[in-house]
Amino acid sequence: MRTRSFRVVVAGLLLMLAGVGAFAAGEDLGASGAAGKTGLTTAQMLTYAIQDEYLARAEYYAIMARFGNARPFSNIVRAEERHVEWLAGLLTKYGIKAPADTAKSLVVAPKDMKTALEAGVQAEIANIAMYDAFLKGAAAAPLAADVRDMFAELKQASENHLSAFRNNLARY
Repeated sequence: MRTRSFRVVVAGLLLMLAGVGAFAAGEDLGASGAAGKTGLTTAQMLTYAIQDEYLARAEYYAIMARFGNARPFSNIVRAEERHVEWLAGLLTKYGIKAPADTAKSLVVAPKDMKTALEAGVQAEIANIAMYDAFLKGAAAAPLAADVRDMFAELKQASENHLSAFRNNLARY
């Protein structure tokens, strides 16, 4: 556990020094954990999905704690809350235990608002790629209709969030 905590702290520091987003690199969770994997079960995909939503929510709260309730973070964080609720409902429906939400300990607020917006762009790009992979063949078996529909809806939401972040970033 000490080694993992050390890796997370070092990764966070490297990201801060690089002036990039807030996620701990190398962790097997969320979009970075799902990246490139195939043959995933519904339980694995739903777990990666809710972890990624936990991470986005935690990152956006950390940014708001540092910079105030600035848009688009103040709007998007509410959407992330809903996404977590929706995914938790699907996990419950399928009898899958929701993973612990440890995201708050894995994020670091970027140094300035421009970097925060860049982090939002990168987070949403990774999120879209994850849902796209889930919808296009990362699953070991065909997705249940409600799971497929949820992933499609969450992908669309991330595309909207990406647009909001890019529009705000264009001001810099």
